[in-house]
Amino acid sequence: MEKEFGVVVLGGYGNFGTVIVRRLCAIAGMRVWVAGRDLAKAQALATETGASALQLDMNAPDLVERLRELGAAMLISTAGPFQHQDYRVAQACIAAGLHYADLADAREFVCAIGELDEAARAAGVLVCSGASSVPALAAGVVDELLPRFSRLDEIWHGISSSEKTPGVSTLAAVLNYCGKPFQQWRDGRWQAVHGWQDLSAHDFAAPLGRRWVGNCDIPDLQLFPARYPGVRSVRFSAGVGLRVTQFGTWLLSWLVRGGLLRSGVPLAGFLRRGAVALEPFGDGLSGMFVRLRGLDQAGQAQTLCWELQALHNDGPNIPCMAAVALARKLAAGTLQTHGAVPCLGLLTLAEYLAELDGLAISSALRVLPEASGAA
Repeated sequence: MEKEFGVVVLGGYGNFGTVIVRRLCAIAGMRVWVAGRDLAKAQALATETGASALQLDMNAPDLVERLRELGAAMLISTAGPFQHQDYRVAQACIAAGLHYADLADAREFVCAIGELDEAARAAGVLVCSGASSVPALAAGVVDELLPRFSRLDEIWHGISSSEKTPGVSTLAAVLNYCGKPFQQWRDGRWQAVHGWQDLSAHDFAAPLGRRWVGNCDIPDLQLFPARYPGVRSVRFSAGVGLRVTQFGTWLLSWLVRGGLLRSGVPLAGFLRRGAVALEPFGDGLSGMFVRLRGLDQAGQAQTLCWELQALHNDGPNIPCMAAVALARKLAAGTLQTHGAVPCLGLLTLAEYLAELDGLAISSALRVLPEASGAA
């Protein structure tokens, strides 16, 4: 890195933002701004990490001018939830000449980012949405394993988090589709499924063991059928390690689906307090799996299962590392992509995993017996 590369982390004192700020500050040649509306919180983290503090409101009318004055090269937005956001921050970055990445996992937000493509190309910047575990890491795994298949039929991937409870806004985003229908690619056609239903068990290798997961609506459900032509089913499931929380959410989904509740979102604060109270009963373990089923290069049926396991509550670091890896590549000049795209194909699996070095996180690949390989 020949010269300083400046990165603004919007929402930089939040849960994910703090992880990103700490990681970026450890990279030589990076200048980092902790940005958000609360200047005191930004200053506290900036003092601790050696970053700079910046009071910045994403809704401010002078956002473009503020960004242009900084002289930064990139903005990373962790200011979710993204389910009901527009593209004002990304548009401001384009106008100010900054690269942009976000940690969004909102399906519509990530999949429609291409509407900014022409403007981003004209400005010579990268606008990247979904720089997170999904779709970035999941796609990196599929891309890595794809050459082992002569025909890929099914993708089933999922995440089982530890007992650590996310912020109320993140929880509200999840509850937004709890019990609500959304489209999933199954058996070669689009079918309606319901959020947090279709409970299934995935048996992780030790120490995680069996974890229960249910339907979640994420960008991959729309992006993967297009990215991997011929695949007949794409399914994503998620859950938490504490079964009382997992099955409680499943029961809530039925109340919503049955019309007894309009939405679980108004309960977000109450449910979060309950989940926090249960945290002492957790084990600090979280995991991600990607199961691919199809035919190998010899035409024989095969099911491969890639797993990532995190101990000691290191799991929340995982979704943050795509943005860090993108910043590193942009600073080094090894990523020349311009335009507005979902975070697919911009990072290899090795590049993503390299950012997890030093954490209690490991990955492994298993070949599953065909009798237990069906998604």
